Amino acid sequence: MGFRVVKTAAATLLSVLLAAAAGIPNAQGAGLLAILGVEVTRKRSVKTITARFFASLVGLLVGWVLFWWLGFHYWVLGLFVLFSFPLIVRAGFREGIVTSSVIVFRVFGQAELNLHVLIQQVELLAIGLGSAGLVNLIYMPKSSEMMYGIRREVDGLFSVIFKQISSTLHDPQYVWDGKELIQAGSAVQRGLTAAAREMENSVIHPDEAWNVYFYMRKEQLESIQNMIQLLSQVYEHVPHGEMVAELFEQLSKDVLDEGYTGRTETLLNSLEQKFQGMKLPSTRAEFEVRSAILQLCRELALYLKIAKQYKAPIALGQQMPQQAPAAGRR
Repeated sequence: MGFRVVKTAAATLLSVLLAAAAGIPNAQGAGLLAILGVEVTRKRSVKTITARFFASLVGLLVGWVLFWWLGFHYWVLGLFVLFSFPLIVRAGFREGIVTSSVIVFRVFGQAELNLHVLIQQVELLAIGLGSAGLVNLIYMPKSSEMMYGIRREVDGLFSVIFKQISSTLHDPQYVWDGKELIQAGSAVQRGLTAAAREMENSVIHPDEAWNVYFYMRKEQLESIQNMIQLLSQVYEHVPHGEMVAELFEQLSKDVLDEGYTGRTETLLNSLEQKFQGMKLPSTRAEFEVRSAILQLCRELALYLKIAKQYKAPIALGQQMPQQAPAAGRR
């Protein structure tokens, strides 16, 4: 059973009890409004409840005029839908169409127009939607632990990918199915979704750290995909490939560290200097392979540049820094 179901049950019970205590007829209507008001995040809850409340006021006004002018007939409900729905949408309260219909249909069921009935409907709205908002604001489950888990999953997949790249450079005939690339892409997307939900749960000062971290990983994954394309052009074994393979072997370890170590960057700079002092290719095949390896090194430098822009993550269980989310900037 999801936590949202628990919150919905609590909001429903609270609203019905409050409506009954206030002496509102058919107090269970407040429970229906509470069900409609419960959302998965605090920010979305505030937005939805506001839209539902004002949409209901607009619908109540339109329904009131129609019932006063034409009476309580079933065909008048059709006119209510015809006139009120476009007006509510135009006012920017699309989410409140159903809620407004519930309120107006209650008025139709009572078949009575007076100030007391109007006040009752507003009280019902305040109790039902207010209960949903209160339950949402009181507690939202923290997703930080889950996002740390996703981060560890992404780091582990990146490590495997770099090991596979290293193995391919050691032996161009090595076969790798690349499934970790798909898994990493899926994990990063899950992280972005969870980070967006976490931001929506912070109504006043949303923390963008996790969102920045997973977006960075998304950028790095695009860089890795470019590396794989270049790797496919390394079809012969050359000493340069062995040297670059050691870089990716080191990177497969660094990516598991919490901070940017700079070890791979230092090795890459040293290796580029060595390349400049080596003899030029003697065959076309060697030229093509060495060219692909050089481009691979430049793509690796781009990956490291993206990594270096961010600070290291802090220990598990603490809040991530506001401007520097995390990990793997190797």
